[in-house]
Amino acid sequence: MNDSQNDRPFVFGPATGVGSLPGGDAREAARTATGSFEDFPFLPELPARGPGADMIGRTAGLLVETYARVEPSGWRLGDRPGRDTRRARSWLGEDLDALEEFTQGHEGPLKVQAVGPWTLAAALELRNGEAVLSDPGACRDLAASLAEGLRLHLAEVRRRVPGAQLVLQLDEPSLTAVLRGHVRTASGYRTHRAVDRQLVEGTLRDVAGVQEDGPVVVHSCAPDVPFALLRRAGITGISFDFSLLTERDEDAIGEAVEAGTRLLAGVVPGTDTPLSDPAGSVMGVRTLWRRLGLRPGLLAEAVTITPACGLAGASPAYARRALAHCVRAARSLADNPE
Repeated sequence: MNDSQNDRPFVFGPATGVGSLPGGDAREAARTATGSFEDFPFLPELPARGPGADMIGRTAGLLVETYARVEPSGWRLGDRPGRDTRRARSWLGEDLDALEEFTQGHEGPLKVQAVGPWTLAAALELRNGEAVLSDPGACRDLAASLAEGLRLHLAEVRRRVPGAQLVLQLDEPSLTAVLRGHVRTASGYRTHRAVDRQLVEGTLRDVAGVQEDGPVVVHSCAPDVPFALLRRAGITGISFDFSLLTERDEDAIGEAVEAGTRLLAGVVPGTDTPLSDPAGSVMGVRTLWRRLGLRPGLLAEAVTITPACGLAGASPAYARRALAHCVRAARSLADNPE
């Protein structure tokens, strides 16, 4: 791990993946994630395997003294670990075995992903079928359980890949909906009330604190990412779909960059599509940089190139091409920042 937050601009590699990949073969996925990004590999997720490999179930399997099972409506909290929890933990164990195999001798950044506390609270159901989000006390308990589970998970990854500088990514696609009161109730006729921004910020800060001095990224491929809130919460890097940015995001992005926040810019489509030349993929990043009046030489120090979102919905061949394209696009950005 890095010794201080001052080291953080040097922890990140030039390109990496978001998290999910197509298929169900853990070894093939680990080979792809580590072979594509020698400077910044990641622990792949394979949701095509079914419940427990999806992002909610996978993270539910990390929780400490909190258990969830699959119901027709989704993942619901229960009293004891059942087959769904055991399946989630078993698949994560397979993924870690494969990662360990393909990262022998790796030194440098390595990214692991889990669902953040607010998206998890919006997705997991209480016993009455309503989201955990509906109960402030349950939200607190869930965040505490998640924090402890992440602490144990990070320790396990460090044990398996001792040379790695771990980067923790919290996936928060529902964060904006939580802040705006747009998460629907079980009936679908109402929405849960908006959560206070200071509470959202404080909970994110507490969960991110399990990384001690290491970097924490928040990923959202939804519109209107709350850049300023995440920066105040002490988040080191923000991962987002670059195509969803609007002019009103620009000031917050400029302030984040000047404060040392890493941008993980999702510029490569997450599903099969013809890819432009690498320079064309990062043209928008260069244009934004000029509009913000930021120093071109800062680009490679401040930006990591990624797909726009996870690649679970892509074909295996396209997923491999997309990851390789991220590497070439990042090289283009570094070689020709202007």
